[in-house]
Amino acid sequence: MVVIKTLQAVSGWLELGLADEALFELQGLPSEVQMQREALELKLEAQMESELWNSASETARLLCLKAEDEPEFFIRAAYCLHETGDTLAACNQLLRGPKALFEMPVFHYNLACYLWTLGEGPRARSHLKQAIAMDESFLESALEDRDLIGIGPI
Repeated sequence: MVVIKTLQAVSGWLELGLADEALFELQGLPSEVQMQREALELKLEAQMESELWNSASETARLLCLKAEDEPEFFIRAAYCLHETGDTLAACNQLLRGPKALFEMPVFHYNLACYLWTLGEGPRARSHLKQAIAMDESFLESALEDRDLIGIGPI
């Protein structure tokens, strides 16, 4: 019962935009509970909100290992790695994810960002076009994204 209340409190802190409080609350849980999926998901959310990219990339990696079929964890893990400056690792993490990723426009969009950062222009443009074909809202995002500066006409 204490664990459930603590996880609810963590969710509450996150809803209030107080990620530091959420992380502090999580530290009070037994270590075996901290390693459970629900706690790790909350921890990842708090770490990303706090821009603790190195810690978040490790938490996301653990979630990828616990739920290899969950595409969202691979997207988040890759994003965190990219934010640490390790864009090659981000690209590799994203490509290691489940096949369901290929059906997600955000996969193609993020991959375009990583490939463009790595100097892989033609592949980046191809994935960006795929993302926009799947979801036109990515066109507007691409025009404002710092990772895609200079990609040219889409």
